[in-house]
Amino acid sequence: MAFSLFSSKNRIVNLIVNDHSVRFVELKQAKPPAAQKWCERFLPPGIITEGKITDIDSLANILEECIDEWKIKGRQVRFLVPDPLVIIRKVSIPADIQDDEIKGYLYLELGSSIHLPFEEPVFDYFPLAENGKTKDLLLFAAPEQYVMEYAELFSSLKLNPIAADISPLALYRLFHQIGQAEENEVLFTVQFDLTSVNLCIFEEAVPLVMRQFSLPFDMEKWDIKQDIAGSMIFKYTGDTEELVLQFEDILNEINKLVDFYRYTLSNEKKDITRFLLNGDHPMLEAIFDEMNERFEIPVEKIEQEGIETGKTGSVPANLLLSLGLALKEVK
Repeated sequence: MAFSLFSSKNRIVNLIVNDHSVRFVELKQAKPPAAQKWCERFLPPGIITEGKITDIDSLANILEECIDEWKIKGRQVRFLVPDPLVIIRKVSIPADIQDDEIKGYLYLELGSSIHLPFEEPVFDYFPLAENGKTKDLLLFAAPEQYVMEYAELFSSLKLNPIAADISPLALYRLFHQIGQAEENEVLFTVQFDLTSVNLCIFEEAVPLVMRQFSLPFDMEKWDIKQDIAGSMIFKYTGDTEELVLQFEDILNEINKLVDFYRYTLSNEKKDITRFLLNGDHPMLEAIFDEMNERFEIPVEKIEQEGIETGKTGSVPANLLLSLGLALKEVK
């Protein structure tokens, strides 16, 4: 399989589809991370709402145009399961369940001893501690119906879905690959996008808790253009006080989750050591400054010095999540 990297026909497409955009990155190399190619396309409101496809015909038409324009037809594709669909939950199972039996055990227990807010999930798990009586696992789950809708849509457009991921893991993967991660840290990631915010707390490389919030988006209050490099440029033309109120709500949620980790999850034994802020929100710098002022915890962003620039320059900051997805299963 190593030789497949030399054939552009076999390069894996890393696709992120959210409520407001379609983005793709093709990986050139993993160490240091470098992108071969990247593109993005704006999605008008109403096509995807909180991660669920609400106008599949329009989405299929736009994706078909993107596939032709980006010349990625027939390629394998990794994609992110939209954040609003994903649940992360810690569960305990009997210690005598063998490793090769865990998936089957979870499948049987979902809906009976393990409750999720939806039926028919797709799921994966990560092993945590074991005390002789029980094994702790981190369960990642999403409604199969909505995840398969994306996979089947890609397949119908002559793409071959091979893997799905979640955004906090993609972001952490890039953070780790460029050497910013530290041992024994508790990292709080904030993915602040135009139409949503994802909050996730990692102990070492394990995401323990995740929260997702939608942001109001009125297209009439934004000036949307594409620059020469093909990146989307968003400029807010409405009353900035509305954005300030949105930011304030999210900052309050961040504060609540910091307290939840400190007093409930760690019983005051540990605290958040760093924030990692990322996202495509046009006001990300202002959000970064406000977080620095508001919290005593250090706030960092992905250091793009650790990411190699290509012939067309460095990967735009709003596509860094796609680059993290591209590193999935790369050794």
